[in-house]
Amino acid sequence: MERFAWKATVKDGMLAEYRRRHDTIWPELKEVLKEAGISNYTIWNTGNELFGYFECEKGVAYAEEYQAKSAVVDRWNEYMKDVMVMEMDPVTGAQPRMEQVFFLP
Repeated sequence: MERFAWKATVKDGMLAEYRRRHDTIWPELKEVLKEAGISNYTIWNTGNELFGYFECEKGVAYAEEYQAKSAVVDRWNEYMKDVMVMEMDPVTGAQPRMEQVFFLP
């Protein structure tokens, strides 16, 4: 299993809306994430900064490829554009990978 971390920014004054949308996340998006092999997906914030983490049972490359082909993921990303800014990796179409610098198993 591989781990994946990403970061993004919530637009000023939009944190409550960002949280509301995740409280009512679409069931079809949850299904796509599970099919991509993603589990233990968690998002934290401090101020307007977001940090996300998930584990990839089928590997990060598979999760990236699966999400990149999903119309549901495309719709979600479009839906979230008015509340957040996330630079996408032009090669993978996914969030840019953060480099792991420490791990305590």
